[in-house]
Amino acid sequence: MLDQPADTTKAAKEELKILLANPRGFCAGVDRAIKIVELAIKKFGAPVYVRHEIVHNRYVVEGLEAIGAVFVDQLDEVPGDAPVVFSAHGVPKSVPAKAEQRNMVYVDATCPLVSKVHRAVERHHAAGRHILMIGHEGHPEVIGTMGQVEEGSMSLLETVEDAEGLVPQDPDALAFVTQTTLSVEDTADIVSKLEERFPQLINPKKEDICYATTNRQTAIKEVAKQADRVIVIGAPNSSNSMRLVEVSEKCGCPARLVQRGTDIDWNWLNGAKTVGITAGASAPEVLVEEVIEALKGKYSAKVELVTTAEEDVVFKVPPILKDIA
Repeated sequence: MLDQPADTTKAAKEELKILLANPRGFCAGVDRAIKIVELAIKKFGAPVYVRHEIVHNRYVVEGLEAIGAVFVDQLDEVPGDAPVVFSAHGVPKSVPAKAEQRNMVYVDATCPLVSKVHRAVERHHAAGRHILMIGHEGHPEVIGTMGQVEEGSMSLLETVEDAEGLVPQDPDALAFVTQTTLSVEDTADIVSKLEERFPQLINPKKEDICYATTNRQTAIKEVAKQADRVIVIGAPNSSNSMRLVEVSEKCGCPARLVQRGTDIDWNWLNGAKTVGITAGASAPEVLVEEVIEALKGKYSAKVELVTTAEEDVVFKVPPILKDIA
């Protein structure tokens, strides 16, 4: 019998270089918040209620729901005898006050770096300063931070135009704080305008934008220089993930946000030889692996790590959970 010719109908996979940003994904505050919910379920038993998404990622939320977490929007939805966890984004002072009035057991999972901003707000308020909050209206962190003082004690600024149009009662008694998950460049532009208009403005002693946000933005800038496209893994309501998309775009590299490997727009990747990948601070590494596997299914792909910083920050869990931590 004659040898059959080799099957040439299957075309060879196109080659693709994947530049994997490092750092990426979970930060210490997110790690701590998830651990708090897990430990609370272990200590108190299911269900444990969580006010708002503990972090902005559906995969994480659904994983916690599977072991007994119940996510609610308001404290009123929590039965009186059930434990409740406050999300990593922080809450207005009225929320724990209401929980205490009801004699509820509550665990505060607010990121320590967000809590630091809350304490700064209290200090400025006590000193008689009007506080300017640079952030995004409606974001849970902004609501929580502005809720540390009486209504009218703070003004929210989202753009340089907001800073230009600000008319404070006392221009010499102003201080500012920022949402921790903003773009470093956008914040710098707003701060520059404020400093130009109000020379007596009190700045934070240390940058409010958290180390993880800054590190992830620095890493994606390096990746964007070398990539044809950038994929950011994260949720649409995740501020730090959306900022990573913006940072890449400002570097001249088209970027898209995806939540899972199944969300990849393959047509958008046409012609790309190098694709950068990063993940927002609330996106778990398992989703990064899922996206890489999806790309390897379509391409002959090789992964190269692009490291711009090493992170070793760990935050302790609250005292109420230390006995089982």
